[in-house]
Amino acid sequence: MKASTGAGRRRGPRAAPALNLPGAASLGVRAVLGGPRRAARVVAVFPSTAYLRVGGPAEPIIVALVAKDAVRPPNAVVLAVSARQEPFRGVCEGDVAFVGDGGVDVATRLRVRIRRWWDPTPVLGPLSLARLAHGAGALGELAGPWGLSGHPVPGVLADSCAAGDLAHAVDAAERIVGLGPGLTPSGDDALAGLLLALRLLGGAVPGGGRAVWLADWIGAAVTAYACERTTALAATLLQCAARGQASVEAAAVLRGIAGQEPLEPAAHRLIDIGHTSGADVAWGLLTGCRAALALSAPQPGSGR
Repeated sequence: MKASTGAGRRRGPRAAPALNLPGAASLGVRAVLGGPRRAARVVAVFPSTAYLRVGGPAEPIIVALVAKDAVRPPNAVVLAVSARQEPFRGVCEGDVAFVGDGGVDVATRLRVRIRRWWDPTPVLGPLSLARLAHGAGALGELAGPWGLSGHPVPGVLADSCAAGDLAHAVDAAERIVGLGPGLTPSGDDALAGLLLALRLLGGAVPGGGRAVWLADWIGAAVTAYACERTTALAATLLQCAARGQASVEAAAVLRGIAGQEPLEPAAHRLIDIGHTSGADVAWGLLTGCRAALALSAPQPGSGR
């Protein structure tokens, strides 16, 4: 029998080498990425973003890998390439991944190592009530229809927050968790904006303690068992918002309200995100801004 030399043997195409990229990660996912290596799975892929669900009890549950020109949520690792360079080519929903030990590995397609960290919590204060009132008025002129426009419960939520009515505010907030279609339902996006404004603007103005107190209670209510009531991504973003961690786009609007940068372009960038997601967050920011103002304003006879 003649030994085979392998001549003429057909070989399949070689697998493309893994793409190795540096990343800048949000402090919102530091506990996950800086901790021990653990399994994850790709749950959604888009040209500019890939979402990984982390196994085990770790929070946030979803880590977002985003191109440098994509929307930057507070759970994001920003890659050093643009969407045009197709960083997620070959990455598929269901692929096994690993996160932790300072990096992310997605199957054999993509390896990301964290080179720096960024803070998703904007610093807004000290902030005067007059400046907050001006910012609320300006944002009110820019915000428009959103995903739950015409639904009665958000109106109850807004009125209850402005009045400091904890029981009705919590009840209304819990009723809109998971309300609406998509990866981040409109109700959750609105709640994220509300929590951010109550906590961050309330914490920046004199007398804003009631707004922060309200954010504490609403945040605890809407994040409890959130994964059973809405999508994993929306639950993660609610957890981030309850801690005061914002997307880069929402943080820019909050800084615009505080007079730290132009508000109008920041508001337009936020509102243009997704089908209604940006408009939903803007509604929440405006509602929280108005509530923080109402709860911080001097009361007649209070001596404030």
